[in-house]
Amino acid sequence: MRREPSYESDIAEINMTPFVDIVLVILVIFMVTATFVTQGKIPLNLPEASQTQNIKDERKPITLTLSESGELYYDDVALSLDELDKKIAQIHEPQIVLRSDAKTPFEYVVKVIDICKKNRISAFAIQTTKGGA
Repeated sequence: MRREPSYESDIAEINMTPFVDIVLVILVIFMVTATFVTQGKIPLNLPEASQTQNIKDERKPITLTLSESGELYYDDVALSLDELDKKIAQIHEPQIVLRSDAKTPFEYVVKVIDICKKNRISAFAIQTTKGGA
């Protein structure tokens, strides 16, 4: 005579180990992501200027950032000069804020300005830090 297995007594309680593992993995992902968000800013040593001016406008300006090594960022997203040309060409009357590290070779700044002028943008706000003079 063959006896059928009884499953009722096998599952007496729910195993919480997989649930705890998943929660810990999600916690680690959250902690790593939060670290990248706070450290995601581009480190720059802005040049000093004795005369500064605060400009307020309702439109959000486009921030172009050049790192010391010449890397270009469009609102904190890295891109090439060709990609910048395509993006700026699609925007009607953009406002440009140009940020460049104090040690960035001027050649890179001129290339960015040339792309902007090619797309009929002649006014820039150049971000600096206030220095004494």
